[in-house]
Amino acid sequence: MGAQRWRGLPSGNLSDCPNGSRWVMEVFNECAQDGRDIASVVLGLVSIFCFAAASFPQFYQACKTGIMDRALSIYFLLGWLGGDLLNLIGSFLADQLPLQVYTAVYYVLADLVMLSLYGYYKVKNRGRGFAAPINAAFVFLSLGTVWTVSLLGRGAAVAQEPAAFKGRSLLSAGGDELGPKPFSKSEIIGFTIGSVSSVLYLCSRLPQIYTNYKRKSTIGVSYSLFALVMLGNLLYGLSVLLKNPEPGQGKGVYVLHHLPWLVGSLGVLSLDVVISFQFLAYRRGRPSTREERDALLGEPGDA
Repeated sequence: MGAQRWRGLPSGNLSDCPNGSRWVMEVFNECAQDGRDIASVVLGLVSIFCFAAASFPQFYQACKTGIMDRALSIYFLLGWLGGDLLNLIGSFLADQLPLQVYTAVYYVLADLVMLSLYGYYKVKNRGRGFAAPINAAFVFLSLGTVWTVSLLGRGAAVAQEPAAFKGRSLLSAGGDELGPKPFSKSEIIGFTIGSVSSVLYLCSRLPQIYTNYKRKSTIGVSYSLFALVMLGNLLYGLSVLLKNPEPGQGKGVYVLHHLPWLVGSLGVLSLDVVISFQFLAYRRGRPSTREERDALLGEPGDA
């Protein structure tokens, strides 16, 4: 039912963007009139790919070391999941194109897989024999979430009225009218959701920084996870700054409309740089993976 919107605007609406790229307009419903706009779209797409691929190195690292429950902070994972959930809700409320909705769904599912692995190794390393019930609970939760977000995505795909504000995803379905205009109701909602999402992304890094400092080690944490997220946030920030404002819209108003996501992306980038320094600081003199796992498995279970 959403195929028509996926193919782009009906013929004739391209007159609103006479010098724009046809493929960008048809695929993303976005007016790209010059090289800066096209570069903004390309950088936004690459940033989405970086975010989508970031979880896989951590999945591999978790299976390799078996100490994911000690290496990662649960508050880091929950904060990340909260930010992605708000991103999904914002995509739904903003009536974004299926690409953005499905990408937001994927982020949430990847977070759930990460939490499932965390729970599995938490139980396994405590050795209490409850791995099967815990895994069943996580599978049930994951299936319920998949069903819920699928309904949200389907509702967003078949919605008819485009919203005006743009969320964290750079490429949105809403068309902007010519000339300056005040914040609409949907923009205010989107601005609020984006602000809370950015705060969650920022706050999620602090527990992980503390966990690394407390352990004096980054064993069990994949640096590729943070490297890809850093690259994604950098490219996303550049894509927003490269985009030309709408006709009649000042640069300051344009930046204000995207401020929560810019602060979230560049703020998280700065905190990930701190984590990068921790990887360098704790690289030498740290125990091997097997030694650390054996030491952790030898510790008594927490009350």
